[in-house]
Amino acid sequence: MKNNNRTIVLDTETTGINNINPPHLNHRIIEIGAVEIINRRFTGNNFHEYIKPNRLIEENAIKVHGITNDFLSDKPCFKEISKKFFYYIKNSDVVIHNASFDVGFINQEFSMLNKNFQNISKICCIIDTLKMARELFPGKKNTLDALCTRYKIKHSHRILHGALLDAFLLAKLYLLMTSGQESILFQNNIQNITNNQHQKQSIIKKDRSLKILKANKIELQLHENYLRHIKKNLF
Repeated sequence: MKNNNRTIVLDTETTGINNINPPHLNHRIIEIGAVEIINRRFTGNNFHEYIKPNRLIEENAIKVHGITNDFLSDKPCFKEISKKFFYYIKNSDVVIHNASFDVGFINQEFSMLNKNFQNISKICCIIDTLKMARELFPGKKNTLDALCTRYKIKHSHRILHGALLDAFLLAKLYLLMTSGQESILFQNNIQNITNNQHQKQSIIKKDRSLKILKANKIELQLHENYLRHIKKNLF
């Protein structure tokens, strides 16, 4: 059963970055980074693994992410982390920038372990922020860096790509891109507070309009006489 309050923001790094369609052919995942958001708040329950691909990383890919073959030589293979990763993303919204690229690689990795595996979209809901960005900003550059600049998210420290770092940046970006509904709710709450304040002010004004009538000397004297009469007869 899908958890509507749980969102996983995910990114991968791979052995190659060519634009062949599908791009994952002959290449493997070497890093997965993901952050968990529940009720639009970071939980700290993140997923991060470096993965030994059992093939060499292309030089043009190393220039992008800086991950070398030597660095991955003692890391687990995908099979060793697959179960943990599967249950981490299961029944959640999974947010990816340019999802077809990462999903293609992930599906390939799982299908290499189980030929009957079809698509991770069967176990989670894929949300592509690139598609979202193209609808929000048609005709503009919608890379992760360009969007971070547009939304004023600090990313100057992002010299090389990294799956976990990029997942954090994308998570912040996704929350900003989807903040419209939250803003409407916030405005409604503000309007309700304002309306309540107006009602209170109206009540105060009405109270101020009531006249206070003070007793005159004759009425005060009659009241005093009445009190003496009660005291004499009761005591």
